Amino acid sequence: MTEAADHNLPHLSRAASRLGAVFARPKGLAVVCVIALVGLGWLYLGLMTASMAGPGGIGISGAWDALCGSTFGVALMPDGVWGVSGFALVALMWGAMTLAMMLPSASPMILTYAEIADTAARKGEEVVSPFVLAGGYMLIWFGFAAAATVAQYALTRAALLDPSMASVSGLFSGAIFIAAGVYQFSALKHACLRQCQSPFPFFFANWATTPRGVFKLGLRQGLLCLGCCWAMMLVMFAVGIMNVLWMAGLGIVMTLEKMGTGKRFTYAIGVALIAAGAVFIGASVLAHWPGRAI
Repeated sequence: MTEAADHNLPHLSRAASRLGAVFARPKGLAVVCVIALVGLGWLYLGLMTASMAGPGGIGISGAWDALCGSTFGVALMPDGVWGVSGFALVALMWGAMTLAMMLPSASPMILTYAEIADTAARKGEEVVSPFVLAGGYMLIWFGFAAAATVAQYALTRAALLDPSMASVSGLFSGAIFIAAGVYQFSALKHACLRQCQSPFPFFFANWATTPRGVFKLGLRQGLLCLGCCWAMMLVMFAVGIMNVLWMAGLGIVMTLEKMGTGKRFTYAIGVALIAAGAVFIGASVLAHWPGRAI
């Protein structure tokens, strides 16, 4: 992907042109998202410390352990009891996660649309702002965030997640890793990934000139992206839903996949996920093996 300076879009509105420039640099966008996510994490941790830890606080080392550990999200619902505010907070948390993790991976798609729209505008044709496309795309992921919130509630009720949003079962964590790894080899994964890596043919065949039509294009692209990434997003249930380091790592992997790294990279990630799942399951089985301490 070239630098933003090589993607001037003078025939679009100033705001749309700036959006194209931003998405011309997916690596930079990913860094900004990670920094923002970490900053919000530390802000949350500071507020939690001020309200719960007393005058002495928990110290720098404790704060760092909380940020990098699987229980960073901690204490949204005391004793695991969910109310309306608890649901709202968790939904907002998942929404923020999807924005931070998926927007960088959407860069090739949004930039391609912006470049095609600029060419059409140069010819005097009617075009719709890329913001409409991005809105349709993100609606799909906000829907995923809502479904993930419900799934988190169900898993907490089933005692597979504790109130701090961390997995309590090595078998459960291992199963998620293995399922996500196996999905990396599936035909559906690669069919969706090909569309995401090369969005130009999709837009060329389905071009629309009305806000409703472009919004639907965003919805369809969001569904393709969901087909690529849903299994990897579920890994957050295994490693701790507010584990910032895993958020950043998975976001980078999904962005690299969309930038056309090839099947070998996707397969390598699949192997790594399956191996990690096997380690989780093996450790859980050994911990409960007869004659060993539980």
